[in-house]
Amino acid sequence: MKQELRWTPFLVLCSREIRRFLKVLFQTLVTPMINSSLYLLIFGVSLGQHIPVPGEMGYLAFLIPGLIMMSCLNNSYQNSSSSIVSAKFAGELEDYRVSPISDQQLIWALAVGGLARGLAVGLITFGVGQIFYYVTLGQLLVIKHPLWLLYFLTIGGLAFAKLGMSVAFWAKTVDQLSAVSSFVLLPLLYLGGVFFSIENLHPFWKSLSQVNPLLYFISGVRYGLLGVSDVPVTTSAPLALVALVCFHGIVALTLRKGSFSRW
Repeated sequence: MKQELRWTPFLVLCSREIRRFLKVLFQTLVTPMINSSLYLLIFGVSLGQHIPVPGEMGYLAFLIPGLIMMSCLNNSYQNSSSSIVSAKFAGELEDYRVSPISDQQLIWALAVGGLARGLAVGLITFGVGQIFYYVTLGQLLVIKHPLWLLYFLTIGGLAFAKLGMSVAFWAKTVDQLSAVSSFVLLPLLYLGGVFFSIENLHPFWKSLSQVNPLLYFISGVRYGLLGVSDVPVTTSAPLALVALVCFHGIVALTLRKGSFSRW
């Protein structure tokens, strides 16, 4: 097989995943924009003056990076998991087994599709945050370290897209899939430092929060945007990469041992 033909299934599946979420723009892009606006209005503007944050930055500036990372991770997860769910209903997972696409190409194509949606929603969240920041403070929020910002968004989006695949492959019912999203993913997102600094927590809860892998993704994005974070970037950067490798290993194992029958 020629080298260019070897990559054709991967590129086709990537293109399909991107077109799939672009067909439902209101659900994938407009709804997250409305949610981000509500978070910024309620927490950033209305309650922000009463919430302490370390350093001299205001709470609105502290909140925006957390919302960007939360939106990126959540949408990357939802995109890949919904893709597997749709394939289960349609019986397409069996077709993947006989198609000329390897397990690694399948994993990375779905992950790239999830990352594309996550980055798109993250960019929209950043734009909405800039509007609120300008209207409130009369200036724009300047990105301090753009490469670090892109690094953590990319690693985080890929990692959670693969986590979404793992859960979707494992889940036998829609209820199981929804339970993981509601009782595992959302609490980890909310307790990962999106809305508060772990420096304000009791030492016990602070130590417990440091076990949450999302803390390092969110702290990394906050460092990339603001130049400050709860966790040093020298710690959060390698741990974020470790999380990506772990989630990749989990989805590869799940794909190899999982069931491809319909629900």
